[in-house]
Amino acid sequence: MTILSQILIGFVAIEHLYILWLEMFAWTTRGRKTFKSLSPDLFEPTKALAANQGLYNGFLAAGLFWSLLITDPVWSKNVSYFFLGCVIVAGVYGAATAQRSIFFVQALPALIALIFVLLA
Repeated sequence: MTILSQILIGFVAIEHLYILWLEMFAWTTRGRKTFKSLSPDLFEPTKALAANQGLYNGFLAAGLFWSLLITDPVWSKNVSYFFLGCVIVAGVYGAATAQRSIFFVQALPALIALIFVLLA
């Protein structure tokens, strides 16, 4: 169960590295294809804002990777609880305020990972 929870944490972390890349470096190209609900003329003027959001997603990924590197099992779990909780809150908020699919892409995988961490 521990290995499965670590794999799921790694998946969520990698997903947030992808979001970092998308929002920081591909906002005006791939971002247009991903966020179809936004008007195409919004991407260029919101480039800096998206990069800021991407940076925060990078911090979430870093925290999740950090939780996998901590050797003390209690401390590792506590750090993973915190960062998975942050991802879940961000995903729920994003789903409520921006795009419903954010819940399934961001919050749900983190929620599943959190359940496995709790069970491990």
